[in-house]
Amino acid sequence: MESESEAKVDGETASDSESRAEASPPLIPADDTPEVLNRALSSLSSRWKNWWVRGILTLAMIAFFFVIIYLGPLVLMMIVLCVQIKCFHEIITIGYNVYHSYDLPWFRTLSWYFLLCVNYFFYGETVTDYFFTLVQREEPLRILSKYHRFISFTLYLIGFCMFVLSLVKKHYRLQFYMFGWTHVTLLIVVTQSHLVIHNLFEGMIWFIVPISCVICNDIMAYMFGFFFGRTPLIKLSPKKTWEGFIGGFFATVVFGLLLSYVMSGYRCFVCPVEYNNDTNSFTVDCEPSYLFRLQEYNIPGVIQSLLGWKTVRMYPFQIHSIALSTFASLIGPFGGFFASGFKRAFKIKDFANTIPGHGGIMDRFDCQYLMATFVNVYIASFIRGPNPSKLIQQFLTLRPDQQLHIFNTLKSHLTDKGMLMAATEDE
Repeated sequence: MESESEAKVDGETASDSESRAEASPPLIPADDTPEVLNRALSSLSSRWKNWWVRGILTLAMIAFFFVIIYLGPLVLMMIVLCVQIKCFHEIITIGYNVYHSYDLPWFRTLSWYFLLCVNYFFYGETVTDYFFTLVQREEPLRILSKYHRFISFTLYLIGFCMFVLSLVKKHYRLQFYMFGWTHVTLLIVVTQSHLVIHNLFEGMIWFIVPISCVICNDIMAYMFGFFFGRTPLIKLSPKKTWEGFIGGFFATVVFGLLLSYVMSGYRCFVCPVEYNNDTNSFTVDCEPSYLFRLQEYNIPGVIQSLLGWKTVRMYPFQIHSIALSTFASLIGPFGGFFASGFKRAFKIKDFANTIPGHGGIMDRFDCQYLMATFVNVYIASFIRGPNPSKLIQQFLTLRPDQQLHIFNTLKSHLTDKGMLMAATEDE
């Protein structure tokens, strides 16, 4: 009995917290459709009005996507950072609105502090990795790079100690709930948005094609479901239908093949994004790899009888695009289902009302983050090999005796394989 009473004093039980959260009114965003659209579509039913609002704003977002692609990789990275911050803000705001009556000390302050710490760590790693020569050239950057992980860990420890000092006797359990809330949000949003930037450095095609496949699947699943949908797909999203799910899959695979074919012919899309120390700018010029050179493939006999073709010329990347578009249309939507379950748990319609007809930024990127993780894993598993330029950069930062040791080892290895002897004879 004494332990039970003490538990109630030191921290509310899980059922108490949940009941108070459920007692909160649903946080449903108000209709913020632009007045111009409201007037123009006033004669339509709510179903068709929503269709037109979503369609018009979808076209506007696609146009904006084209603009930022045109502006280059640096602008794309800044946009990714802005989207990440907005998504983090939307999720943290939900937690604050649900539990604001508890008056938890430092909750929002610590949440934003941890966001800063994690971004410092990830972007510091990226700068060290992709701007190695620049970092080594500038003394302050070289020192920060050398002790980067120690500094990052120290910053996190400061936040950790601040959290411990902020614990209030009657809210222990709830404060740990929110501590976990913040860290899971960091894992879902910040970590995966960082992978988006890594994909971008592999070549803009690895950034554009996956994102475009998710967008295409979202649009085509909505269109097929709107016009042909009859069979409910999943209870978490009652409006999702099997017709939309299957139609979106086939449309996305075809779209991925066509988009990959077009983009594979341009160096600005297929070359890795690298930093040029001479011009202090990003460059995307290279000799395209095997993935982006047209190859001739034999068509299986069963399909030959249908098409009348024996061979087909295509880029190897198009084969990889089938894997990307398949994931985007079959597994990617589960990111949306996960978000739907999250919103239902807190009785909200959307994460925010930033985009009329679409909800918040997180409502648009719930599938994109899952897709970014898959692309990063896919590249690491099936595409990426050792990077000679990075190896040379690291080699040049070694002490002279270490460089000489590596040189002699490499010379001995090449001689044993007969490659160095052949090179000498050619000369």
